[in-house]
Amino acid sequence: MTNKTKYPLGFFGNNLYLFLAFLVSIPVYLTIHSYVESIGVQEDESVSFASTVCFMMGVFAGRYVSQFWSAGLRSLPKIEVTALATIIVLCVAWLFFHADFPLQGRTGINLMLFWIPFAVVSILTGILIKVIHAVTENQLREAQTIATHSKSELHLLQSQLSPHFLFNTLNNMYGISITDHQKIPDLLLKLSELLRYSVYDATETYVPLRDELSYIHNYIEFEKIRIGERLVLSTDIEDITDARIRIAPMLLIVFIENAFKHSKNTTDEHIYIDIKLRTWGNSILFSVKNSYGKEEQEKTQFNRNSGLGLNNVNKRLQLLYPGAHLINIQTETLQYEVELQLKTK
Repeated sequence: MTNKTKYPLGFFGNNLYLFLAFLVSIPVYLTIHSYVESIGVQEDESVSFASTVCFMMGVFAGRYVSQFWSAGLRSLPKIEVTALATIIVLCVAWLFFHADFPLQGRTGINLMLFWIPFAVVSILTGILIKVIHAVTENQLREAQTIATHSKSELHLLQSQLSPHFLFNTLNNMYGISITDHQKIPDLLLKLSELLRYSVYDATETYVPLRDELSYIHNYIEFEKIRIGERLVLSTDIEDITDARIRIAPMLLIVFIENAFKHSKNTTDEHIYIDIKLRTWGNSILFSVKNSYGKEEQEKTQFNRNSGLGLNNVNKRLQLLYPGAHLINIQTETLQYEVELQLKTK
């Protein structure tokens, strides 16, 4: 349920505003007292105290009357805010000008020429404070709503990773159980290790890169057992020991899984896969290349589920690495290559 601010609020707001008003009234009183002394007003302390009270009441009045206008603002109205600030400056300038050049023998008019701009300054100051506060509050609430939505979407995307991987793996293991069943015990052992990581360890938004690489190595070993001698694999993966280097979990594995999946579904005698990962400065550089046959390219074009993992990872990159990633996918004759650069977390 979304919390909405109810209007109108009380004249003074909550107790915090009263406390802040008390603190602010001290420098206001000192400023007014100095002004009153400079123009030679009698009973300057009483006048200063009364003026301070009036000024603070004007500020609260300005806040109160501007509630409805400021309630729906998402950004500062530049023209209105500039006009308010200009009027405040002009009124303050007039107060000092009038203090030096009062009308002789016109006590009533002099009082009016002082109190009207003084009241305008206090009320407009209250309006300006309320507008700035309301805009800031509305922007913060909107940012929190967007963040909550993004987090929910991210959790949904992340929850799809394990089922997607498990679905593909079980399909492959079914075929192996018919043609090469002696591999099944080792595959099940590796599969349990992979699922343990994806279910229990990969639940955070970012995980240590070294843990993610351990998972990738386990997956590669799993595929070695499954594919056998057809696999021609080249890996150049940096040994990462620093736990402070972090990455979104189950991100790189999608590209590696696709490489094995699409390269093996060909009639070619060998499967060629090349995987590289390096850290450079504050970036992670990753690339994977795989061979594939013409028949696999045609099959992928008509398989509506073939892009599920890639669509998922593209959405996660946009949510987790906005403006902090570069991805390049190249499809050549019989070769598919993905290059990815990420800012480290």
